[in-house]
Amino acid sequence: MVNPMSVRIQIKDAVKKYGGNTVIQDLDLDIRGGEFFTLLGPSGCGKTTLLRMIAGFNSIEGGDFFFNDTRINDLDPAKRNIGMVFQNYAIFPHLTVRKNVEFGLRNRPFPKARIPEQTDKFLKLMQIDQLADRLPDRLSGGQQQRVALARALCIEPDVLLMDEPLSNLDAKLRVEMRSVIKEIQNNIGITTVYVTHDQEEAMAVSDRIAVMNAGVIQHVGTPKNIYQRPANIFVATFIGRSNLLDGTMVMKNGRAEVTLPTGYVAEFSTVRQDPAGWKDGAPVRLCARPEELIVQPKGLPGLKAVVDDCVFLGLNTHYFVHLLTGEKAEIIQESTIDSVIPQGTEISLRLNTDKANLFEKESQLSLMSGVQNDLDALR
Repeated sequence: MVNPMSVRIQIKDAVKKYGGNTVIQDLDLDIRGGEFFTLLGPSGCGKTTLLRMIAGFNSIEGGDFFFNDTRINDLDPAKRNIGMVFQNYAIFPHLTVRKNVEFGLRNRPFPKARIPEQTDKFLKLMQIDQLADRLPDRLSGGQQQRVALARALCIEPDVLLMDEPLSNLDAKLRVEMRSVIKEIQNNIGITTVYVTHDQEEAMAVSDRIAVMNAGVIQHVGTPKNIYQRPANIFVATFIGRSNLLDGTMVMKNGRAEVTLPTGYVAEFSTVRQDPAGWKDGAPVRLCARPEELIVQPKGLPGLKAVVDDCVFLGLNTHYFVHLLTGEKAEIIQESTIDSVIPQGTEISLRLNTDKANLFEKESQLSLMSGVQNDLDALR
């Protein structure tokens, strides 16, 4: 559900410098009102820096930031009406759960008589009303994170900002809390900007994702599109697992034929019809997800490989192989009631060319049709 009062965030030509070091240069971004938008990337890529610029905690050396039509560059953080959830929760250890949640209300021009009612609303929403009188040291990590989220939402902010909020939780709690966060965000319809380096977490909670690297946004799109049709090799290798193989490509009657060093030829019908400046025989990089390399019966033409190891994970079995040319690859196959393929077995692999991706080797940009990069509309 999108709140009709939700705020659109627009960023135009943003610049961030630390001394003589420019960490973000001419960055553009458009975050829709009411959406759950995630900044995803490796440590040091600039995602937290950008979040803190939106919050007003970092200076802005260039560009413009807007909440709807209001330019917020010089607006005091306290006047931006944002809720913030930090990695370390930042809840007050000497205050009860209730007093933590109501803290923001008592520091705003909010009617004092309504504070208990408003606090109760968000204690119940986060399912921590039965913990209202406890101190934080008697709470689990997941409960403390619920308190931090309730406190951020209780002030009814225009924008919710979340910086690696689940990184201190164990794996099981992370899965539980990301479901809670997404459900609450859906119910309230508040514009949410979420920072994480965890690809699975981003895929699970986001309406759209911006993948960042070295202060530059590489691809903006839905989790499905970013995973299936990444804009470049960095996005392809950062989101999920990928096997990269070198090859050469020629175009024939609107189809691409890619020849790998093994001699295996894969035919693609999903390559753009007119790759700019393309010359037949030019080098490409083929990206195949582990599930896009399929073990097939012996005797059929395919990529020849040898099984080095396998890991049984219930529903799926992961095989680690090397091609006869030496390249390493990972394969995911649905587990069967039969025994796993033994180490040292030579196998033949078929490539799912409907799902695999091709990239120009020099530019590292995608050659596939169907790439939807929302960033292109801002350029």
